[in-house]
Amino acid sequence: MGTIRKREGKRGVSWVIDYVDPAGKRVRQAVKTLKQAKAELTRRDYTMQEGTYDDPRKFQKFTLKNLCEDYEKTHKAQRGFKTAKKFHIDRIKAHFGAERLLISIRYADLEMFRAKLEQTPTLYDRPRKTSSVNRALSCLRHMLVKAVEWDMLRRNPFEDGGQLHKRENNEILRFLTEDEIRRLLAECKGYMHDLVTCALNTGMRKTEMLTLRWDQIRDGLIYLTQTKSDTRREIPVNEDLAEVFKGIRKREGLRSEFVFTHKETTVENYANYAFRGACRRAGIVNFRFHDLRHTFASHFIMRGGDLKALQEILGHSDIKTTMRYAHLSKAHKAKAINLLCGLTSSKPAGIKSPKSENVTNSVFEGAAAVQVTG
Repeated sequence: MGTIRKREGKRGVSWVIDYVDPAGKRVRQAVKTLKQAKAELTRRDYTMQEGTYDDPRKFQKFTLKNLCEDYEKTHKAQRGFKTAKKFHIDRIKAHFGAERLLISIRYADLEMFRAKLEQTPTLYDRPRKTSSVNRALSCLRHMLVKAVEWDMLRRNPFEDGGQLHKRENNEILRFLTEDEIRRLLAECKGYMHDLVTCALNTGMRKTEMLTLRWDQIRDGLIYLTQTKSDTRREIPVNEDLAEVFKGIRKREGLRSEFVFTHKETTVENYANYAFRGACRRAGIVNFRFHDLRHTFASHFIMRGGDLKALQEILGHSDIKTTMRYAHLSKAHKAKAINLLCGLTSSKPAGIKSPKSENVTNSVFEGAAAVQVTG
Protein backbone atom coordinates (compact mmCIF):
# COMPACT_ATOMS: atom_id res chain seq x y z
CA MET A 1 0.00 0.00 0.00
CA GLY A 2 1.35 3.43 -0.93
CA THR A 3 1.16 6.77 0.81
CA ILE A 4 -0.55 10.11 0.26
CA ARG A 5 1.06 13.46 1.02
CA LYS A 6 -0.10 17.04 0.76
CA ARG A 7 1.71 19.41 -1.60
CA GLU A 8 1.41 23.20 -1.59
CA GLY A 9 2.73 25.44 -4.34
CA LYS A 10 2.05 28.46 -6.54
CA ARG A 11 -0.82 26.62 -8.25
CA GLY A 12 -2.49 25.78 -4.94
CA VAL A 13 -2.88 22.61 -2.91
CA SER A 14 -2.68 19.12 -4.41
CA TRP A 15 -2.32 15.58 -3.09
CA VAL A 16 0.37 13.17 -4.26
CA ILE A 17 -0.05 9.40 -4.26
CA ASP A 18 3.21 7.49 -3.91
CA TYR A 19 3.61 3.73 -4.38
CA VAL A 20 5.75 1.02 -6.00
CA ASP A 21 4.26 -0.81 -9.01
CA PRO A 22 4.60 -4.58 -9.71
CA ALA A 23 7.71 -3.92 -11.83
CA GLY A 24 9.45 -2.33 -8.84
CA LYS A 25 9.22 1.22 -10.18
CA ARG A 26 8.24 4.09 -7.92
CA VAL A 27 5.12 5.92 -9.12
CA ARG A 28 4.10 9.38 -7.97
CA GLN A 29 1.07 11.28 -9.24
CA ALA A 30 -0.70 14.44 -8.10
CA VAL A 31 -4.48 14.84 -7.97
CA LYS A 32 -6.63 17.77 -6.92
CA THR A 33 -8.39 16.49 -3.79
CA LEU A 34 -7.68 14.13 -0.92
CA LYS A 35 -10.83 12.15 -1.75
CA GLN A 36 -9.62 11.54 -5.30
CA ALA A 37 -6.17 10.57 -4.03
CA LYS A 38 -7.61 7.96 -1.64
CA ALA A 39 -9.90 6.52 -4.29
CA GLU A 40 -7.13 6.33 -6.91
CA LEU A 41 -4.60 4.75 -4.56
CA THR A 42 -7.19 2.18 -3.40
CA ARG A 43 -8.09 1.31 -7.01
CA ARG A 44 -4.47 0.87 -8.06
CA ASP A 45 -3.69 -1.25 -5.02
CA TYR A 46 -6.68 -3.46 -5.88
CA THR A 47 -5.60 -3.88 -9.52
CA MET A 48 -2.08 -4.86 -8.41
CA GLN A 49 -3.52 -7.54 -6.14
CA GLU A 50 -5.81 -8.79 -8.94
CA GLY A 51 -3.01 -8.79 -11.52
CA THR A 52 -4.81 -6.30 -13.80
CA TYR A 53 -2.59 -3.29 -13.12
CA ASP A 54 -1.65 -0.95 -15.97
CA ASP A 55 0.98 1.74 -15.74
CA PRO A 56 -1.09 4.98 -15.70
CA ARG A 57 1.73 6.92 -17.33
CA LYS A 58 1.21 5.21 -20.68
CA PHE A 59 -2.26 6.80 -20.98
CA GLN A 60 -1.01 10.35 -20.28
CA LYS A 61 -0.26 11.10 -23.94
CA PHE A 62 -3.63 10.23 -25.53
CA THR A 63 -5.95 13.16 -26.18
CA LEU A 64 -9.49 13.39 -27.54
CA LYS A 65 -7.97 14.69 -30.78
CA ASN A 66 -5.93 11.48 -31.16
CA LEU A 67 -9.05 9.37 -30.63
CA CYS A 68 -11.17 11.41 -33.08
CA GLU A 69 -8.53 11.12 -35.80
CA ASP A 70 -8.17 7.34 -35.39
CA TYR A 71 -11.93 6.87 -35.12
CA GLU A 72 -12.55 8.79 -38.34
CA LYS A 73 -9.90 6.79 -40.21
CA THR A 74 -11.49 3.47 -39.24
CA HIS A 75 -15.17 4.42 -39.46
CA LYS A 76 -15.47 7.01 -42.24
CA ALA A 77 -16.74 4.33 -44.63
CA GLN A 78 -19.83 3.77 -42.46
CA ARG A 79 -23.16 4.78 -43.96
CA GLY A 80 -24.20 8.13 -42.58
CA PHE A 81 -20.78 9.00 -41.16
CA LYS A 82 -20.54 12.30 -43.05
CA THR A 83 -24.13 13.31 -42.37
CA ALA A 84 -24.44 12.20 -38.74
CA LYS A 85 -21.38 10.90 -36.91
CA LYS A 86 -19.06 13.62 -38.20
CA PHE A 87 -21.47 16.18 -36.77
CA HIS A 88 -21.50 14.41 -33.38
CA ILE A 89 -17.68 14.17 -33.31
CA ASP A 90 -17.31 17.90 -33.98
CA ARG A 91 -19.80 18.64 -31.19
CA ILE A 92 -17.90 16.35 -28.78
CA LYS A 93 -14.58 18.04 -29.55
CA ALA A 94 -16.12 21.49 -29.12
CA HIS A 95 -17.52 20.55 -25.71
CA PHE A 96 -14.58 18.68 -24.17
CA GLY A 97 -11.72 20.34 -26.07
CA ALA A 98 -9.53 18.61 -28.65
CA GLU A 99 -6.51 18.52 -26.33
CA ARG A 100 -8.42 17.01 -23.41
CA LEU A 101 -6.68 13.89 -22.05
CA LEU A 102 -8.91 10.82 -22.36
CA ILE A 103 -8.04 9.67 -18.84
CA SER A 104 -9.38 12.96 -17.46
CA ILE A 105 -12.92 12.34 -18.76
CA ARG A 106 -15.09 11.17 -15.86
CA TYR A 107 -18.69 9.99 -15.60
CA ALA A 108 -19.67 13.41 -14.20
CA ASP A 109 -18.29 14.99 -17.39
CA LEU A 110 -20.55 12.74 -19.44
CA GLU A 111 -23.58 13.83 -17.42
CA MET A 112 -22.64 17.46 -18.00
CA PHE A 113 -22.33 16.78 -21.73
CA ARG A 114 -25.82 15.28 -21.81
CA ALA A 115 -27.26 18.21 -19.86
CA LYS A 116 -25.60 20.69 -22.24
CA LEU A 117 -27.10 18.89 -25.25
CA GLU A 118 -30.57 18.87 -23.70
CA GLN A 119 -30.39 22.61 -22.98
CA THR A 120 -29.07 23.59 -26.42
CA PRO A 121 -31.84 24.28 -28.99
CA THR A 122 -31.61 23.02 -32.55
CA LEU A 123 -30.51 25.07 -35.54
CA TYR A 124 -34.15 26.13 -35.99
CA ASP A 125 -34.41 27.18 -32.32
CA ARG A 126 -36.56 24.21 -31.33
CA PRO A 127 -36.15 22.03 -28.21
CA ARG A 128 -33.72 19.19 -28.87
CA LYS A 129 -35.35 15.76 -28.97
CA THR A 130 -34.31 12.92 -26.70
CA SER A 131 -33.41 10.83 -29.74
CA SER A 132 -30.95 13.51 -30.88
CA VAL A 133 -29.23 13.55 -27.48
CA ASN A 134 -29.10 9.74 -27.40
CA ARG A 135 -27.44 9.57 -30.83
CA ALA A 136 -24.66 11.91 -29.68
CA LEU A 137 -24.15 9.90 -26.49
CA SER A 138 -24.06 6.66 -28.48
CA CYS A 139 -21.35 8.07 -30.72
CA LEU A 140 -19.24 9.17 -27.73
CA ARG A 141 -19.74 5.84 -25.97
CA HIS A 142 -18.61 3.90 -29.03
CA MET A 143 -15.57 6.15 -29.41
CA LEU A 144 -14.53 5.45 -25.81
CA VAL A 145 -15.16 1.71 -26.29
CA LYS A 146 -12.72 1.81 -29.21
CA ALA A 147 -10.26 3.82 -27.10
CA VAL A 148 -10.16 0.97 -24.57
CA GLU A 149 -9.77 -1.60 -27.37
CA TRP A 150 -6.95 0.45 -28.93
CA ASP A 151 -5.15 0.68 -25.57
CA MET A 152 -5.61 4.44 -25.37
CA LEU A 153 -7.73 4.25 -22.23
CA ARG A 154 -7.88 1.87 -19.31
CA ARG A 155 -11.60 2.01 -18.63
CA ASN A 156 -14.66 3.49 -20.32
CA PRO A 157 -16.12 6.19 -18.01
CA PHE A 158 -19.63 5.22 -19.19
CA GLU A 159 -19.23 2.12 -16.99
CA ASP A 160 -18.75 4.16 -13.83
CA GLY A 161 -22.38 5.17 -13.44
CA GLY A 162 -25.96 4.52 -14.46
CA GLN A 163 -27.60 4.55 -17.88
CA LEU A 164 -27.20 7.96 -19.53
CA HIS A 165 -29.52 7.26 -22.45
CA LYS A 166 -33.10 8.32 -21.80
CA ARG A 167 -36.16 6.51 -23.05
CA GLU A 168 -37.38 7.81 -26.39
CA ASN A 169 -41.04 8.35 -27.11
CA ASN A 170 -41.57 6.44 -30.36
CA GLU A 171 -45.23 5.71 -29.75
CA ILE A 172 -46.73 8.80 -31.38
CA LEU A 173 -47.29 8.40 -35.12
CA ARG A 174 -48.55 11.08 -37.46
CA PHE A 175 -50.34 9.97 -40.60
CA LEU A 176 -52.77 11.48 -43.07
CA THR A 177 -56.49 10.88 -43.37
CA GLU A 178 -57.87 10.02 -46.81
CA ASP A 179 -59.12 13.60 -47.11
CA GLU A 180 -55.66 14.99 -46.27
CA ILE A 181 -54.11 12.64 -48.83
CA ARG A 182 -56.41 14.00 -51.54
CA ARG A 183 -55.63 17.59 -50.54
CA LEU A 184 -51.89 16.96 -50.51
CA LEU A 185 -51.85 15.24 -53.90
CA ALA A 186 -53.89 18.10 -55.36
CA GLU A 187 -51.11 20.52 -54.37
CA CYS A 188 -48.27 18.30 -55.65
CA LYS A 189 -47.26 18.82 -59.24
CA GLY A 190 -44.98 16.92 -61.62
CA TYR A 191 -42.20 14.90 -60.00
CA MET A 192 -43.45 15.69 -56.48
CA HIS A 193 -46.86 14.18 -57.25
CA ASP A 194 -45.11 11.04 -58.54
CA LEU A 195 -42.79 10.87 -55.52
CA VAL A 196 -45.60 11.27 -52.95
CA THR A 197 -47.77 8.72 -54.78
CA CYS A 198 -44.91 6.22 -54.72
CA ALA A 199 -44.35 6.77 -50.99
CA LEU A 200 -48.05 6.31 -50.22
CA ASN A 201 -48.22 3.07 -52.22
CA THR A 202 -44.95 1.45 -51.12
CA GLY A 203 -43.82 2.91 -47.77
CA MET A 204 -40.34 3.39 -49.23
CA ARG A 205 -37.90 5.74 -47.52
CA LYS A 206 -37.09 8.99 -49.30
CA THR A 207 -33.48 7.98 -50.06
CA GLU A 208 -34.68 4.66 -51.49
CA MET A 209 -36.98 6.49 -53.89
CA LEU A 210 -34.49 9.18 -54.87
CA THR A 211 -31.94 6.50 -55.83
CA LEU A 212 -34.48 4.20 -57.50
CA ARG A 213 -33.40 3.12 -61.00
CA TRP A 214 -35.52 1.74 -63.83
CA ASP A 215 -33.63 -1.57 -63.81
CA GLN A 216 -34.90 -2.16 -60.26
CA ILE A 217 -38.52 -2.31 -61.47
CA ARG A 218 -39.49 -5.53 -63.23
CA ASP A 219 -42.02 -8.36 -63.08
CA GLY A 220 -44.42 -6.24 -61.03
CA LEU A 221 -41.90 -5.73 -58.22
CA ILE A 222 -39.47 -3.09 -56.97
CA TYR A 223 -36.15 -4.70 -56.03
CA LEU A 224 -34.28 -2.77 -53.33
CA THR A 225 -30.67 -3.73 -52.58
CA GLN A 226 -29.23 -0.66 -50.86
CA THR A 227 -31.40 -0.25 -47.78
CA LYS A 228 -30.98 1.16 -44.29
CA SER A 229 -30.55 -2.33 -42.79
CA ASP A 230 -28.43 -3.62 -45.71
CA THR A 231 -31.00 -6.33 -46.38
CA ARG A 232 -32.55 -6.89 -49.80
CA ARG A 233 -36.31 -6.54 -50.07
CA GLU A 234 -38.98 -6.66 -52.73
CA ILE A 235 -42.06 -4.43 -52.87
CA PRO A 236 -45.08 -5.25 -55.09
CA VAL A 237 -46.20 -2.55 -57.53
CA ASN A 238 -49.98 -2.00 -57.40
CA GLU A 239 -52.08 -0.68 -60.28
CA ASP A 240 -52.00 2.96 -59.14
CA LEU A 241 -48.22 2.99 -58.95
CA ALA A 242 -47.86 1.14 -62.25
CA GLU A 243 -49.81 3.96 -63.91
CA VAL A 244 -47.46 6.51 -62.34
CA PHE A 245 -44.39 4.70 -63.68
CA LYS A 246 -45.96 4.52 -67.15
CA GLY A 247 -46.67 8.25 -67.02
CA ILE A 248 -43.06 9.02 -66.06
CA ARG A 249 -41.69 6.87 -68.90
CA LYS A 250 -44.03 8.53 -71.39
CA ARG A 251 -43.12 12.02 -70.16
CA GLU A 252 -39.38 11.63 -69.52
CA GLY A 253 -38.45 8.76 -71.79
CA LEU A 254 -35.11 7.12 -70.96
CA ARG A 255 -33.05 10.28 -70.51
CA SER A 256 -31.98 9.15 -67.03
CA GLU A 257 -31.36 5.81 -65.34
CA PHE A 258 -33.20 7.17 -62.29
CA VAL A 259 -36.97 7.06 -62.00
CA PHE A 260 -37.61 10.37 -60.24
CA THR A 261 -35.90 13.28 -61.99
CA HIS A 262 -36.41 17.01 -62.48
CA LYS A 263 -34.70 18.98 -65.21
CA GLU A 264 -32.74 15.84 -66.13
CA THR A 265 -31.21 15.52 -62.65
CA THR A 266 -32.23 13.68 -59.49
CA VAL A 267 -34.80 15.52 -57.38
CA GLU A 268 -32.89 15.31 -54.08
CA ASN A 269 -32.13 19.05 -54.05
CA TYR A 270 -35.76 19.96 -54.72
CA ALA A 271 -37.76 17.37 -52.76
CA ASN A 272 -37.79 18.88 -49.27
CA TYR A 273 -38.58 22.42 -50.41
CA ALA A 274 -41.34 21.33 -52.78
CA PHE A 275 -42.91 18.99 -50.21
CA ARG A 276 -43.04 21.64 -47.50
CA GLY A 277 -44.69 24.04 -49.92
CA ALA A 278 -47.32 21.45 -50.91
CA CYS A 279 -48.14 20.74 -47.25
CA ARG A 280 -48.47 24.43 -46.52
CA ARG A 281 -50.86 24.99 -49.44
CA ALA A 282 -52.90 21.90 -48.44
CA GLY A 283 -53.23 23.15 -44.86
CA ILE A 284 -51.34 20.16 -43.43
CA VAL A 285 -49.24 20.94 -40.37
CA ASN A 286 -46.78 18.97 -38.23
CA PHE A 287 -46.02 16.55 -41.05
CA ARG A 288 -42.64 15.38 -42.41
CA PHE A 289 -41.85 13.56 -45.63
CA HIS A 290 -40.96 10.44 -43.59
CA ASP A 291 -44.51 10.45 -42.20
CA LEU A 292 -45.71 9.33 -45.63
CA ARG A 293 -44.15 5.98 -44.67
CA HIS A 294 -46.29 5.95 -41.51
CA THR A 295 -49.32 6.89 -43.61
CA PHE A 296 -48.74 3.92 -45.93
CA ALA A 297 -48.31 1.51 -43.01
CA SER A 298 -51.34 2.82 -41.12
CA HIS A 299 -53.74 2.57 -44.06
CA PHE A 300 -52.28 -0.81 -45.03
CA ILE A 301 -53.24 -2.18 -41.61
CA MET A 302 -56.59 -0.41 -41.41
CA ARG A 303 -57.58 -1.96 -44.75
CA GLY A 304 -56.92 -5.44 -43.44
CA GLY A 305 -53.22 -5.88 -44.24
CA ASP A 306 -51.11 -8.42 -42.35
CA LEU A 307 -48.46 -7.28 -39.86
CA LYS A 308 -45.93 -9.85 -41.09
CA ALA A 309 -46.40 -8.71 -44.68
CA LEU A 310 -46.03 -5.09 -43.56
CA GLN A 311 -42.76 -5.95 -41.80
CA GLU A 312 -41.36 -7.41 -45.02
CA ILE A 313 -42.51 -4.48 -47.17
CA LEU A 314 -41.10 -1.85 -44.80
CA GLY A 315 -37.91 -3.83 -44.18
CA HIS A 316 -38.11 -3.85 -40.39
CA SER A 317 -35.52 -6.25 -38.97
CA ASP A 318 -37.52 -6.58 -35.73
CA ILE A 319 -41.28 -7.23 -35.64
CA LYS A 320 -41.45 -5.03 -32.53
CA THR A 321 -40.99 -1.97 -34.77
CA THR A 322 -43.91 -3.04 -36.95
CA MET A 323 -46.07 -3.66 -33.87
CA ARG A 324 -46.43 0.11 -33.50
CA TYR A 325 -49.26 -0.24 -36.02
CA ALA A 326 -50.91 -3.23 -34.33
CA HIS A 327 -53.49 -1.09 -32.52
CA LEU A 328 -54.89 -0.01 -35.89
CA SER A 329 -55.43 -3.65 -36.79
CA LYS A 330 -57.38 -4.17 -33.58
CA ALA A 331 -59.57 -1.15 -34.32
CA HIS A 332 -60.17 -2.36 -37.87
CA LYS A 333 -61.25 -5.79 -36.61
CA ALA A 334 -63.54 -4.20 -34.01
CA LYS A 335 -65.27 -2.23 -36.73
CA ALA A 336 -65.55 -5.23 -39.06
CA ILE A 337 -66.97 -7.54 -36.39
CA ASN A 338 -69.96 -5.23 -35.96
CA LEU A 339 -71.11 -6.32 -39.42
CA LEU A 340 -72.29 -9.54 -37.73
CA CYS A 341 -74.73 -7.72 -35.45
CA GLY A 342 -78.12 -9.40 -35.81
CA LEU A 343 -76.73 -12.80 -36.78
CA THR A 344 -77.62 -14.33 -33.42
CA SER A 345 -80.36 -11.95 -32.29
CA SER A 346 -83.81 -10.96 -33.45
CA LYS A 347 -82.56 -7.77 -35.10
CA PRO A 348 -82.21 -7.79 -38.90
CA ALA A 349 -78.65 -8.34 -40.09
CA GLY A 350 -76.64 -5.26 -40.96
CA ILE A 351 -78.44 -2.98 -38.46
CA LYS A 352 -76.08 -1.70 -35.76
CA SER A 353 -77.19 -0.80 -32.31
CA PRO A 354 -76.53 2.77 -31.15
CA LYS A 355 -74.07 1.34 -28.63
CA SER A 356 -71.97 -0.48 -31.22
CA GLU A 357 -72.06 2.59 -33.50
CA ASN A 358 -70.73 4.76 -30.69
CA VAL A 359 -67.95 2.28 -29.91
CA THR A 360 -66.86 2.14 -33.52
CA ASN A 361 -66.96 5.90 -33.92
CA SER A 362 -64.95 6.45 -30.74
CA VAL A 363 -62.30 4.05 -31.99
CA PHE A 364 -61.86 5.81 -35.33
CA GLU A 365 -62.63 9.43 -34.44
CA GLY A 366 -59.60 11.54 -35.28
CA ALA A 367 -57.67 8.41 -36.30
CA ALA A 368 -55.34 10.21 -38.65
CA ALA A 369 -54.29 13.10 -36.45
CA VAL A 370 -51.91 11.76 -33.82
CA GLN A 371 -52.04 8.06 -33.04
CA VAL A 372 -50.66 6.41 -29.91
CA THR A 373 -49.78 2.73 -30.05
CA GLY A 374 -51.50 0.30 -27.76
